[in-house]
Amino acid sequence: MKKFVIGLVFVKAVFLFALVLAACQTAELSKLEIFPTVSPTAAPPTNSNENINRPKSEPYTGDLSIFEDENRAKNLQIDRVMDILKITEGKNVADIGAGSGWFTTRAAKRVGDKGKIFAVEINQEYIEYINERAKKENYANIQTVTGAEDNPNLAKNSVDAVLILKTYHEIAEPIKVLRNLRGSLRPNALVGIIDKNGKGDDHGINKEIVTEEAKRAGFVLVDQYDFVKTDGMDYFLVFRAEKSVK
Repeated sequence: MKKFVIGLVFVKAVFLFALVLAACQTAELSKLEIFPTVSPTAAPPTNSNENINRPKSEPYTGDLSIFEDENRAKNLQIDRVMDILKITEGKNVADIGAGSGWFTTRAAKRVGDKGKIFAVEINQEYIEYINERAKKENYANIQTVTGAEDNPNLAKNSVDAVLILKTYHEIAEPIKVLRNLRGSLRPNALVGIIDKNGKGDDHGINKEIVTEEAKRAGFVLVDQYDFVKTDGMDYFLVFRAEKSVK
């Protein structure tokens, strides 16, 4: 009789254990249904080397006549700038951030009918302004190009020289712009950047930052000058794409 009671107790214990185990499994399944497992979604690939972490200036949208100061060519020594960039007759030149076309027309005169000037702008009003100016001043060798914030949209292997005149600090994606520019450069093409030292959001940017960003975009500094303004605040940097450096 004693063995029978012990056996009965054992059977009841096993039965209760089975019930508890089944209840636990049911609860776990319910939890999985309420909170289904979600596989993590991979973030889209990005090139962190193109990112910048500095202030930028808002693009100028005011009166274009401020760029037509009669002393500007003398103060910038723009003929010397073009000499350094090897802008001569028959060359193709890009003026990135062309604005009123002040430099565009001067470069167009120098390269002559056998050359071409690409006036790159993201502001459609400025594009129309330059088109009208070229027509009025009889420059058939000026072609306007609508650029993007990250791309000047120039054709491959199309330019011998580039000038970014007092607009680099306004470019939203400078490293991307320079990288996309590289494919447009002909062998040994030079890229000039004229700007003034500043904080980035004050219509100026320190030349060390420009040099570093150009390096990240695949350019090397060829030379630098400070003759473009007597107070020494402005600078003129000359770069060449690494692939064409000898």
